[in-house]
Amino acid sequence: VSIIQLSCLNKVSQLQSHFTWDLKKEDMELENLSTRLEEHITLELGRPGAVALSYSLLNRPDEALKQLLKSQQTTEEVYGEDSERRLIVTYGDLAWLNYHTGNFTKSQTYYQRAQDILKKYPNSSSDVLHPEVYGEKAWTYLKLSKSHYPKAIKCFERALEVQKDDSEWNAGYAIALFRTERNTPEASEKATDSAAITQLRRALELSPDDGVLLSMLAVKLGVEKKYEEAKSLVEKTLKVAPDNPHAMRYISKYLRYQVGVSIVLLERALERSNTSAFIYHQLGLCYKRKKLNDKDLCECVQQLRRQCILYLEKAVKIRPSFWFARLDLALMYGEEKDLSRAEEMFQHCFKKSSDKLDSLPVHDRQLIHQRYAEFHLYHTKKQDEAITHYTEVSSELKLFQLVSSKLKQIADSRLSEDKDDSLAYSVLAQVAKAEGDKEKAAELYEKALDCDENNNKYLYALWELRMELH
Repeated sequence: VSIIQLSCLNKVSQLQSHFTWDLKKEDMELENLSTRLEEHITLELGRPGAVALSYSLLNRPDEALKQLLKSQQTTEEVYGEDSERRLIVTYGDLAWLNYHTGNFTKSQTYYQRAQDILKKYPNSSSDVLHPEVYGEKAWTYLKLSKSHYPKAIKCFERALEVQKDDSEWNAGYAIALFRTERNTPEASEKATDSAAITQLRRALELSPDDGVLLSMLAVKLGVEKKYEEAKSLVEKTLKVAPDNPHAMRYISKYLRYQVGVSIVLLERALERSNTSAFIYHQLGLCYKRKKLNDKDLCECVQQLRRQCILYLEKAVKIRPSFWFARLDLALMYGEEKDLSRAEEMFQHCFKKSSDKLDSLPVHDRQLIHQRYAEFHLYHTKKQDEAITHYTEVSSELKLFQLVSSKLKQIADSRLSEDKDDSLAYSVLAQVAKAEGDKEKAAELYEKALDCDENNNKYLYALWELRMELH
């Protein structure tokens, strides 16, 4: 290693850059990453630096350099005299990329450009970054991986501490909060408690015609059952951003139960963005719901199911790590009686969830068990397997409330055929315990032991309950 190379490495290591942030390949969804991020830039969702990083991760340094130079030129054109601080990270990236490709002279040139800006605009402390750097870092976390969303939120907050009225940081912060809040009626909080709703309103004060923000707020208000305001936001979104596929996918999420309208909107969105796994997934769900609505027409149902499978397969092909699309597709294969392909889909999910145990949320891991239980209950008719995987959901309260009725149905059905079914009694005992009725659970375990007196699992569960009760 030459002295020049060591000197260059020492310098670039001090820079703020995508190459020096804590971004790891294993934390990212590298499938289709460059295409997805390029689409974000086209739609003006964040900065181009993340696109350059994706090319670098994919071992395409020439494309990465092209994106960074394009980023520099665009930033200078858009921000003019105010562009310097927005180029701190871009120059850091250029310095690092040239270092990695062996062009140490150019690397040091870009290092010096970044240093000149930092000297011209000094911070109060070496531990504090410029808001433009926090903002770029936040967008990068937001775009590269779901596991980085909490860090994106913190970076947007730091940027807003200095530039509280910046429309870009406010929009990014709103999007990050929206993505981290569960947008379902079952999981909704009151509107006054939703940080995402508050921030979306704030961001729209600064960018009133932003179609993505309008559509996200419509979804949140729909969850809160504020339908009149949500409807007006949908109408405004369709007026100001009719061709924005990201806005259309959220509008379609809001209109999910108005299937015909959603299909038209999503197919329109695909004309502009045919690489969006999310849009294909939403279309698949629309055809699934249409199938349920038309269930009395057998020929039509089969056609709609195949259309649903087609869109879900495209979603999974574009983004192989798309959990929800893969699980929906597995159940559709089950309906088609293609059990081997369904099993393959589920086993892929189980394997990947085990590989990423620390980063995959508990709710997502348990959702895999819940869907797999449905697969066995309705398509393979293996009740024991269904029971095993339904009971894996017990630590996620909202999901367990959903499956407890299924467990009761299975247990009651088994007992109607065999009054000495120990497994059925143990299932009812687990449900009772999860619902907080420990005395009833103990009684049911005693019945299970009457039927299977040497079962150590039931003995231990009963002993544990009696210890808690006394």
